Amino acid sequence: MFIQKLDHVNLRTAQLDNMIHWYTTILGLHHGEKPKSASPGAWLYAGATAIIHLVEIKNTDAIGAEANLKLEHFALTAIDSAGFEAILQENKQQYKRVDQASFNTIQINLWDPDGNHIHVDFVM
Repeated sequence: MFIQKLDHVNLRTAQLDNMIHWYTTILGLHHGEKPKSASPGAWLYAGATAIIHLVEIKNTDAIGAEANLKLEHFALTAIDSAGFEAILQENKQQYKRVDQASFNTIQINLWDPDGNHIHVDFVM
């Protein structure tokens, strides 16, 4: 097998500041350097890796404009499920916890301000 991890997700948004705030507050990512390009936006990092690329759009009609463009979810692996749940509760963030004992995984499902589904996976 060649694929070993997810490198990054590129999301278009009409609410860049809200998305930056949510990803830094809820997921604990940090806003970092982004290469200069024609597209305004932000890169959000986990450690030294830019895992969320946000592209700011001005026209909300452009979000999902292609009929077949769909993203059901993306997943991240993390540590300290109890600490993560405490942050979610402190921020009144709605989420759904799924314990998948057969996979030795706790899955926390949540949605960003644009409604993108994310699940954060923890080893039990």
